[in-house]
Amino acid sequence: MTLATDDHKTVPAPETSGEAVGAIMLSVIAPAHNEEGNIPGLINEVGAACETLGLPFEFIIVDDGSTDATRARTIEAMAARPWLRCVAMTGTPPGKGNGQSAAFHAGFRAARGDLIALLDADLQNDPADLVGLYEAMRTEDADFVQGDRSAARRDGDAWIRQIGSVVGRKFRLWLLGDRIKDTGCSLRVMKKEIALALPLEFRGAHRFIPAMAGQLGYKVIERPVGHRHRAHGETKYGMGITKRALPGLIDCFAIRWMRSRRRPTTNEQVGPEMQAEKQTGASA
Repeated sequence: MTLATDDHKTVPAPETSGEAVGAIMLSVIAPAHNEEGNIPGLINEVGAACETLGLPFEFIIVDDGSTDATRARTIEAMAARPWLRCVAMTGTPPGKGNGQSAAFHAGFRAARGDLIALLDADLQNDPADLVGLYEAMRTEDADFVQGDRSAARRDGDAWIRQIGSVVGRKFRLWLLGDRIKDTGCSLRVMKKEIALALPLEFRGAHRFIPAMAGQLGYKVIERPVGHRHRAHGETKYGMGITKRALPGLIDCFAIRWMRSRRRPTTNEQVGPEMQAEKQTGASA
């Protein structure tokens, strides 16, 4: 079953569970690099959230160059969970991954669902929030729903990080017209057609996924979600001018340049056969 939105686009409505036989409607994707301590809980929580939704689903963990037991624990869990899959990045630097942008790119192309949901593998995103994001997509007739952790993080983040977030938002608004408050939140739900149109072969591009979806003409909305402290493992992201702020600013200019160079790729077949089909359809 589907719910009609605009034109040919549809948002799947709940029908059955992830273990049912049939077309996958929702693909949940989580890139993971050395997250062995979080994998068991992540799998259980994502499974529970998707069962609540009632959609035929799959959960894809993208192992991005892990050197611990991330991949092994995922594969072990697959035996009892037909909805669980593992995609392993290849060609990663020794001891490192190719990054979230590349991992999302791989996950999107492995996904079989009409809808794509994303979250981090460190369990700081609460998988239960996927339910609210999906419902917002249906009720608001949106193409893309972005999670916003800003209220949940306000009391826990250091002041320097809060200032950095405000400055980053101002630059994105100025350069890209991006009004999303928390573009760094991986928790989001979107139509697959959006995911496949994103240029995620480029490092750092994942930080601009909501902005690029908006540039492509899709309806993007934002809804509040929770934020949890990391229980296992270490953060994979650095802080400071050289590690995040300066690269992020450079990436803003890159995304702005790509927007200015983008051209429509919509097309239609023409010819006698296509004309005959149109006339047949009009007379039916």
